[in-house]
Amino acid sequence: MEDSELDQIRKARLEQLKAQAGAGKAGGGPGQDQQAQRQQQESDARQTMLNQILHPEAADRLGRIRLVKEQRATEIENRLITLAQTGQLRQKVTEEQLKELLNAVADNEKEEKIVVSRRKAWDGDDDDDLLDL
Repeated sequence: MEDSELDQIRKARLEQLKAQAGAGKAGGGPGQDQQAQRQQQESDARQTMLNQILHPEAADRLGRIRLVKEQRATEIENRLITLAQTGQLRQKVTEEQLKELLNAVADNEKEEKIVVSRRKAWDGDDDDDLLDL
């Protein structure tokens, strides 16, 4: 009886994949459909993990940051996910903790400065001849 149930599940899953592949072919090909599906799965997994490690207020703040600076929001998300995966987060991140992390990232960016040193003009006697016309 287990084999028939497994066969039914497999058939249903196969039909589901065929339906998805049929819808994706109109968009440009099976390779693009698989890549888009993989990206969607990764995005869903990231969002699920973030929902598990962030308080709703912190998630809301991160969403507002994403509207203004998407790169910074992605950087913060990556740090939070890394902290969670390494076991350094003991509890959900609050909005205050998120603010502290944002300030730490902003401080690091301020420290990175580009110093431009310009060469002084060469002081030669040849230039003086041009002024005595």
